[in-house]
Amino acid sequence: MTSHLDPDCLQATIATLRERLLAARGPGGHWEGRLSSSALSTATAVFALATVDRRKHAALIERGLQWLCRNQNPDGGWGDTVQSPSNLSTTMLCYSALAVAEDLLACRHAERKTESWLCGKVGNLEPEALAKAVERQYGRDRTFSVPILTMCALAGRLGAGAPAWRLVRPLPFELALLPHRLYKWLRLPVVSYALPALIAMGQAHYAHRKPGNPAARLVRHLSRARSLTVLAELQPHNGGFLEAAPLTSFVVMSLAASGYREHEVVSRGVEFLIASIRDDGSWPIDTNLATWVTTLSINALAHCELEGIGAIRGSLTDWLLSCQHQDIHPYTHAEPGGWAWSNLPGAVPDADDTAGALLALRDLSLPESRSAIVAAASAGVGWLLGLQNRDGGIPTFCRGWTKLPFDKSSPDITAHAVGAMGVWLDALPPALRGRTQSAIRCAMRYLQDVQRADGSWIPLWFGNQHAPGQENPVYGTSRALTHLSNCELRSADGGFSTEALTAMHNRAAQWLLEAQNSDAGWGGSVSAASSIEETALAVDALASASCQPSIRSPQSVIEAAQRGTEWLIANTDHGQFLPASPIGLYFARLWYFEELYPLVFSLSALGKIARLPTRS
Repeated sequence: MTSHLDPDCLQATIATLRERLLAARGPGGHWEGRLSSSALSTATAVFALATVDRRKHAALIERGLQWLCRNQNPDGGWGDTVQSPSNLSTTMLCYSALAVAEDLLACRHAERKTESWLCGKVGNLEPEALAKAVERQYGRDRTFSVPILTMCALAGRLGAGAPAWRLVRPLPFELALLPHRLYKWLRLPVVSYALPALIAMGQAHYAHRKPGNPAARLVRHLSRARSLTVLAELQPHNGGFLEAAPLTSFVVMSLAASGYREHEVVSRGVEFLIASIRDDGSWPIDTNLATWVTTLSINALAHCELEGIGAIRGSLTDWLLSCQHQDIHPYTHAEPGGWAWSNLPGAVPDADDTAGALLALRDLSLPESRSAIVAAASAGVGWLLGLQNRDGGIPTFCRGWTKLPFDKSSPDITAHAVGAMGVWLDALPPALRGRTQSAIRCAMRYLQDVQRADGSWIPLWFGNQHAPGQENPVYGTSRALTHLSNCELRSADGGFSTEALTAMHNRAAQWLLEAQNSDAGWGGSVSAASSIEETALAVDALASASCQPSIRSPQSVIEAAQRGTEWLIANTDHGQFLPASPIGLYFARLWYFEELYPLVFSLSALGKIARLPTRS
């Protein structure tokens, strides 16, 4: 099928998208976006406030419970977003939150529907059956199974009194007193970023059911006060651990139920929760992704030659530079030089946001700020090099010290890092440049090794609810191909086989061509329903790849991208209608959608299409 893309229609849609994106900036001149409201966040926040002081926070608790009742799925369960199917984790937490309702008739009705859903899912409402179902879902990783069961125990959903706590595995909170460098040898049953939950929930279990072993009982008794001091040191000044309502809520409810209602960690956590509630009574999964969506927005506008933001390029540059971490992070012990997903104090540096910031600074680069930008970029590149795993890939937060997902290399993040390091290579000091070239070669080999036989790559932090295994190879392949399309010459100069890189390009592009739906859009995988986000990402990648001299059948690639462009124009009503889809995955594979994603991804894709050279 041949495309008949109308260039005037394309330019009009780009103008509309650009205008809407510029209008979406916050008061500070950057973008904050808006994450979807979360039933899981709302349930945990409501329960935490009720555990601290039911009467004092009655109004907020009632608003949250009413939101949960309004957004219960017809089948009686809850999903992570209002567009998500019911799942066991979120439904169990909402079921526990309903236990604090007093005279709300709607909550009693919702509770009966929930019990019916749980019986259908688990078989019955017996505490042992519920606990086993939760543990089966997470296996050895207790990062989320213990918090869920802790809240269920506190709510009385696992029975009354001490016997309920037999079904909640105790967490060794005394290990938080050991030096951070020892964690990789301890094989903790939770990821490093769950240390606040490890401490607080370990304390809750100890308070409700002491260990039978006298030595363990003594050690935990002696560790209580000092571990709370460690917890207070981990808490950011605004009270929000990771800027996340669920993690903060789990800490607050656990300490409050352990006799620490007046503790400073609880007080600051409550302040964060009160400040985070939305007008409709809900809480999002995280405060915002300000750094992430700002760098994505700058990148999208760069394909329109940064039209419309000339007056604020300097302020955006200054803001991004101010977001770079200059000290060792007190929470994760990350070295200076990285960027987090938000400029807020609870966020921690990660590879994807550091790569995004490096690319945005390249796009914004102004002569008068060149020296400061190069210094920041050099520090950022050095930070990424410090993360590289032995397999050559780049993980999210830190070099791997467990077998849990956040320490594993990820192909889309690795490609993002390679693209970001590549654009700054010429500006780096000679010694750092040599290290970076070597790192890029290793990263390319990793990408070659993990590319699937069909040509696709699978991302870590993005998925599709309706795809096999809930994976999103369209996102992973599109992002990797986009970033690798900027690296061909540089990676070849660095010693990586040009033939191998060409093969990766062509296999990925061919997979995207074959994954295009009959309606000309893309979903998360082959035959998944088309969405704005995934279609835009695929168009963006194919437009990038089509400019590579090594790509096979460039005209076929361009025509597929143009058909996808027509789909985007039609399905966004020329840029006016941009509903978001749940493609994002938060910690513990919690789904979210971000309202800026369809806007930013579409503008980036269409901007690239408009700048493609005319081919006969």
